[in-house]
Amino acid sequence: MTYRRRPSPLHAARAAVGGVYCLALGTVALSTEHPLVLAAALAAVVGSSLLAGLGRELARSARFAIPFALVVALINPLVTREGLTVIARGPDLPWPGPLDITLEATAYGGVLGLRALIVFLTFGLYALAVDPDEVLRIFRRISFRSALTATRMVPVLARDARRMADAQRCRPGTQVPRMAVVRAVATGALDRAVDVAATLEVRGYGAARRPPRGRRPWSRHDLAFAASAAALVAIAVATPAAGLAPFAPYPRLEAAAGAGEWSLAGAIVVCALLPFADRRGIVR
Repeated sequence: MTYRRRPSPLHAARAAVGGVYCLALGTVALSTEHPLVLAAALAAVVGSSLLAGLGRELARSARFAIPFALVVALINPLVTREGLTVIARGPDLPWPGPLDITLEATAYGGVLGLRALIVFLTFGLYALAVDPDEVLRIFRRISFRSALTATRMVPVLARDARRMADAQRCRPGTQVPRMAVVRAVATGALDRAVDVAATLEVRGYGAARRPPRGRRPWSRHDLAFAASAAALVAIAVATPAAGLAPFAPYPRLEAAAGAGEWSLAGAIVVCALLPFADRRGIVR
């Protein structure tokens, strides 16, 4: 997934605001366990991606996110023995005991999988809609070399991992442990990324593109997405404090689905998608 400028309000907003907006979407998913609220957060992420013109890229990201979420959802009922409603009887093993699968553990596994899916797609939205060069310019004010190192380490790490995996498959005999391969790849990639960052800094990389001293004025899209992010964070903080959307998976599954929960879900979707309504100033 790579960033490409598109004619959408989210792409028109500055990188700092876009990053905070994606962080707010992830905060909503991590602040609650109620399935209805999580479904609303998922709808908000998917809707934001579609309105930003990232539907095809989101589908590619979902190919990796959905299997990961399914694995998370399936692990919980297999390892958790809590819950009163048994839906499947398993064998009685000496050490772990009876491998019974309960409705409560299955439902909570689905909640964990749904949360993982939302977070995964939120990171995908960030990677596709937030300009990495602008993010680099933001962080270079703190530490230019660290920003360059972080930017260069990911592609270097990917290339080193592919090359080492190819070399490992060509060697006969006993396979090298995976942790040893990961440790070697990560160490080498970090060293090379630091060297590249230092070299680019010495050569004056980005010296002609230093941020202007004058502050860039906030556009209507910056204000809209900043207000949306603030509203989403306020909802995430106020929901547990106000006692809304209670969810108790154990010992018996309890999840309220009244007017308050439906209103909360609708507010999340509206707050997340409302900034996309204003398309003035979008360059096509």
